[in-house]
Amino acid sequence: MMPKTIVCVVGARPNFMKMAPIIRQLLLAKDRVVPYLVHTGQHYDQSMKDTFFRQLGIPEPDRDLGVGSGSHAVQTANVMIRFEPVLDEVKPIAVLVVGDVNSTVACGLVAVKKNIPVIHVEAGLRSFDRDMPEEINRVLTDQISDLLFTTERAAQANLVREGIAPERIKFSGNVMIDSLLANCQQADSLEQILQRYGVELPICKKRYALLTMHRPSNVDDPEILSRLVSVITNISRKLPVVFPVHPRTQQKLNEAGLLSELSSQEIVLLPPVGYLEILGLMQSAQLVLTDSGGLQEETTALGVPCVTLRENTERPITVTEGTNTIVGSDPDKIMECVADILATGGKTGRVPEYWDGRAAVRIVDEILRHYL
Repeated sequence: MMPKTIVCVVGARPNFMKMAPIIRQLLLAKDRVVPYLVHTGQHYDQSMKDTFFRQLGIPEPDRDLGVGSGSHAVQTANVMIRFEPVLDEVKPIAVLVVGDVNSTVACGLVAVKKNIPVIHVEAGLRSFDRDMPEEINRVLTDQISDLLFTTERAAQANLVREGIAPERIKFSGNVMIDSLLANCQQADSLEQILQRYGVELPICKKRYALLTMHRPSNVDDPEILSRLVSVITNISRKLPVVFPVHPRTQQKLNEAGLLSELSSQEIVLLPPVGYLEILGLMQSAQLVLTDSGGLQEETTALGVPCVTLRENTERPITVTEGTNTIVGSDPDKIMECVADILATGGKTGRVPEYWDGRAAVRIVDEILRHYL
């Protein structure tokens, strides 16, 4: 019997880390199922894409849709238009999507309209903030999915409350942590990274803060961005700050005339870095300041205190069991949290259930049972 095909979709940088272990596990069952990898190109940078595929051991995509940037409506529409012919050609038994980006909901909608089952990995996460585009994507994708894999047990309650049948929900654990555990030993060292980018500021392991920031709620409003830049410069007087700058953030800092404030402090501005570099920077940091969802999870797995520059999180287990503290953009709360970490070491937390590096094994085993 010929193996069946499952179309696997990646669109943005976090998707690569989530998809890599699933692709590897599907390839172990290639006599029964074949993954067909589609990269929508939602976040497109040729050098970064090549770096991520190489570092994570993902095969080159079978199809690259090259959608690029645009408004939410334009980007979602373009993904849908370009994805439909792929399904007509490949005729998969299912479409597997991960996370909460525009590509996730766009490809899910095309599939379900063509009566192709949708598998959603990282289902049921909720911030309960409908102002976040990702929250809309999460809710819609879960509603149209046939099989939903959750990273934490609380996600099932969210899904059941929204009318999802319990038998369609499977607690698998966190594939992001599969990638992290598989790559910790290969991560670049702090010394390698500083040397690579010609950093002359002396920075020691466990004596710096790692900062990432890209969300519209933080960078689009010049007043909020200015407030955050001010608090970052204050932190840098106590602890050096390493800041890989997202292209969107770079643009907004330039427009607001704030880059010079960061450049004159104990702050290391880096270009966007690869997965093994950000993993190395996280492992060696004393604390992480971020508005990223994935870094909240990864810091919990690594036991590194995380200060989340958001008013809420769709990953509550990182707060209740992990190392994460939500502070928003309030300078006093941020400084208070950082001061506590410097004085006490911060939250230690514990690694949540099923964040054990075997989530992809459980996901693929269930897919084989369900569809084959």
